[in-house]
Amino acid sequence: MTLSTDLLRGLRERLARYQRPSHGRSVREILVTALPLLSLWGAAVWMVGHGWWWAVALTIPAALFLVRLFMIQHDCGHASFFRSPTANAWTGRLIGVFTMTPYGYWRRTHAIHHATSGNLDRRTLGAVETLTVEEYRAKSWIGRLGYRLYRNPLVMFGLGPGYMFVLQHRLPIGLMREAPAWRSVLANTAGLAVLVTVQLWLGGVKGLLLVHLPIVLVAASIGVWLFYVQHQFEGAYWARNEDWKAPEAALLGSSHLDLPLPLRWLTANIGAHHIHHAAAKIPFYRLPQVMKDHPELREISRITLWDAMKTARLALWDEMSGRLVSFREARQAHRRATVAA
Repeated sequence: MTLSTDLLRGLRERLARYQRPSHGRSVREILVTALPLLSLWGAAVWMVGHGWWWAVALTIPAALFLVRLFMIQHDCGHASFFRSPTANAWTGRLIGVFTMTPYGYWRRTHAIHHATSGNLDRRTLGAVETLTVEEYRAKSWIGRLGYRLYRNPLVMFGLGPGYMFVLQHRLPIGLMREAPAWRSVLANTAGLAVLVTVQLWLGGVKGLLLVHLPIVLVAASIGVWLFYVQHQFEGAYWARNEDWKAPEAALLGSSHLDLPLPLRWLTANIGAHHIHHAAAKIPFYRLPQVMKDHPELREISRITLWDAMKTARLALWDEMSGRLVSFREARQAHRRATVAA
């Protein structure tokens, strides 16, 4: 898909008017997210403590509210949730304790992601590792095995998210020499120690292991899956540095995951990710108005929930065809090329 000149002309200016947050609306969004989360957590802890083990099912809706809380932290990281930088920073840091995400460190790596998304020559922090077909073939068998394991859905959406949020976020991976990153990680870990102490006091070991930990792990898997389908989908944009263009990378390299309304609300409109990458300072609660006022943006990079479910097979960027392909497709293409030669 290509973008018309008319669409791109003045796009930044057209989107700029949506970038001013509403203080009252932002506070309400925190309340309607945090209060249900705390209520579900409290109810599940009480019920598990009284032997009602089926109450663990409450962890699923609680996890969805935790995902929504992370999206608020995400907006704070883009300085789009409050007009005050201080309010954004402290709100993000506090939420980061609950999401197990060091705010300052994550904000730094996420900014790198926005600046390099879709650029084959600048694949770095804050993104799902993606190899080209040729890079994959050039690896040793152990390297190929490692990449296949990394890309396996059980690892990508199962083991990986828990490892990343619970363990990996205890170190500023990739920014080990930066003092602010260390301060962010250590402060987040200290906050987690306080949170765990409070949880043990209120709900005991059962509450921690049977309620809070499952909530975190389920939310982590949902969050990683959302991030994955935002950039790993049929028609996604990738280009070498000399051909890479920011508007195309934003609108074509980020999906419009068109979710049903309840899921759209619970994920804080993050499905309109192509608009978010085009103008990251738009608060998430203004994204639906952008889509309403600019219908030309609705079909760009649009994928349905069913389309998203099929993206897990995509694993390699084929520079010859200019598309993401599965391991099987890459293998078949290689065989055809070998026979033709």
